[in-house]
Amino acid sequence: MNNPVVLLSLIVFLPSLGALVLAFLPKDKPDLIKFVSLFTTVIVFVLTAWMAIPAVTGEDTTRFNLSVTEMQDAFSLPWIPSFNIYYFMGVDGISFVLLLLTSFSSVLAMGASWNINKHVKAYCILFLLLETGMLGVFSALDFFLFYVFWEVMLLPMYFLIGVWGGPRREYAAIKFFLYTLLGGVFMLIAVLMLYFTSDLQVLAKVKGLEPTSDAWQQLHLHEDVTKRVIAGEEQPIHTFNIMALAKMGQKTDLFNQPMLWGKSLQWWAFILLFVGFAIKVPAVPFHTWLPDAHVEAPTPISMILAGVLLKMGGYGIIRICYPICPDAAYDLAYWVVGVGVLSMVYGAFAALAQKDFKRLVAYSSVSHMGYVVVGLGVWSALGRNGFNADYWALGVNGAMFQMLGHGISSAGMFFMVGIIYDRVHHRNLDEFGGLFARMPVYSGIAFVLFFAGLGLPGLCGFIGEVFVTLSIWPFSRVLAVVSAGTVVLTAAYILWTLQRVYLGPEYKGPHGDHITPITPRELAIATPLVAFAILFGVYPKALFNYMTPTIDAQVQTLADWTENEKPLIDKQREEAEKKTVAEGEAQPLAIANP
Repeated sequence: MNNPVVLLSLIVFLPSLGALVLAFLPKDKPDLIKFVSLFTTVIVFVLTAWMAIPAVTGEDTTRFNLSVTEMQDAFSLPWIPSFNIYYFMGVDGISFVLLLLTSFSSVLAMGASWNINKHVKAYCILFLLLETGMLGVFSALDFFLFYVFWEVMLLPMYFLIGVWGGPRREYAAIKFFLYTLLGGVFMLIAVLMLYFTSDLQVLAKVKGLEPTSDAWQQLHLHEDVTKRVIAGEEQPIHTFNIMALAKMGQKTDLFNQPMLWGKSLQWWAFILLFVGFAIKVPAVPFHTWLPDAHVEAPTPISMILAGVLLKMGGYGIIRICYPICPDAAYDLAYWVVGVGVLSMVYGAFAALAQKDFKRLVAYSSVSHMGYVVVGLGVWSALGRNGFNADYWALGVNGAMFQMLGHGISSAGMFFMVGIIYDRVHHRNLDEFGGLFARMPVYSGIAFVLFFAGLGLPGLCGFIGEVFVTLSIWPFSRVLAVVSAGTVVLTAAYILWTLQRVYLGPEYKGPHGDHITPITPRELAIATPLVAFAILFGVYPKALFNYMTPTIDAQVQTLADWTENEKPLIDKQREEAEKKTVAEGEAQPLAIANP
């Protein structure tokens, strides 16, 4: 398995192949359909786990090399070359850990789908198509291909909520569809803006990025494209290559041309992209689709929604927004961090006010994902501190760790809610109580997962939150104090929930006679979540070994841009403004003829 084309294509498209196999199975054999679906997700996880086995430097293998900061297992094949669209995929420390999270979460969510009894065949086909979309997003390096995978997720999730959801499933599904579609439209506009402004021939003139240089080779452009650049063409050579677009945003002035209201093209592209990704995070005020979607979605889909789909918003910001539009990201850093802190505080207060168990966990996701936005946005590599990027790197590492830790804890919390809901068919917190005495094993697991969400030291939620909070201090002490205070709110709603549901007086809701101990299947799903929640809390290096080299390299690249390129951009902008003012003052006054 030393061919990256075969390996990554298998990982991404094997679920779709499994869905095709399901299409030919008889629908009156639901257990067979579920086993085939589960087997498919397990094979995908095994392939990603095999990639995770660290490779020895210099070894010819597709396994992940911990010492490499650049893109690994990258390949570019013609797809629609007449429009410069390529089947371009690869992984690095940022995307690979999310690829692992996706394959792992999909196995557990498929195992949690055994209670699905309505239209099982259609459910499993849509589930596997959804997995292909999620895996594709984290693997695609062509912007058009990225957008295709992004939109592929939309319809399966819409039907999975709208058909197998709760009483208000149609409303929740339509709301999810409209919000996500709107974000996709914003993204598409930004993609087209960047594509039609890009020019590889301009990039090839940058010192150190000549088509024969190692830096050019690291862009992994198809050889036919490189030949066109070397030959020279009268027309611009546009590209969807995300890595090439990032170099254009950092090394050329292609995206700095003024557009609407004096703002540059990359400024508006950043706004469109950030809003599109913030909807998926979701960040306040773009979050209102999430509680409804979570409450109405079946348990396994809530696990995928919280464990994976929300992470795509954070991934888009770190992979696309900041590298391609650094000038806009720098200018809007306080706004980005402000949105993150607002999400943290608002989500925590909203969770405190909930009486629905699942809606409370949904709002906790809004609060926890706020840490991700904050960590990505703390651009503290400034002149006053010698352009030192250490705290920013701390924040980005913390944000990535928070995404992974939240993927474990939130999926676990939603699964815990689903276990008790399957028995008593309600989620009213005021009617729960005393579950610890009646379901001790289940309650013990729930305590670990909820404490992980709280950020208890020794569990997976602690490291990310602490790193992000520490990184804010040199950026803004006021926002640092506010974000640190959110920990108190988080502890309040988590502890109050545990008190009302698992401790306190006896259970007083309906179907009390249906409260039975956790089943072996449920225990088999919950145990890996608890194990990884503890492992990543005790030994966070298990994740940092994969992420940190790539993250630190990207942050340092943007810090160097801040020191070397940003002053030149500001100077050019000032000169252009002075020229515009001077031309306006030099225009003679028009005198009307008598």
